[in-house]
Amino acid sequence: MNLQNQDKKEGIEYGEMSRAGVERKVKAGRWRYFVIFLLLLIIEVLIALYVFFFAAGVEGLQYFNLVRVLGLEENVFLRVLIGSVFDWKDILCYAAGCVVLEGYERIKKTNATYNY
Repeated sequence: MNLQNQDKKEGIEYGEMSRAGVERKVKAGRWRYFVIFLLLLIIEVLIALYVFFFAAGVEGLQYFNLVRVLGLEENVFLRVLIGSVFDWKDILCYAAGCVVLEGYERIKKTNATYNY
C-alpha cells in the first residue's frame, strides 16, 4: 500500500498532510533562525558594551593556546581570526585604552555638569 492510499484510508487528504508538514518544518526553521539571531545579537551587544573585556578575553584564550587545543593549526582563517600569539603588550594597550576612555568620560561628565 502506498503512502497516498494509506492516507486516504485514514481519512487524511495527501495534499493537506503534505502542506501541514511543510508548514511545520518552515515554522521550526524560523524559530531556529530567530534563536540564532538572538544569540548573535546578545553577543554583539556584549562586545559593544565590554569591548576591552572581550579583547582581553581573546588574549586570555591565546595565552591558553586555544588554536592548538581546538586543533585549528591548519585552518589559516580561524588561526588568524582567533589569534595564536599571546602578548602582554596587547593587555597593556587595552588597559591604557580603558584609562584614556575613563578619563574622557569623566571630563565629559564634568563639562556637562558645568554647562547646566
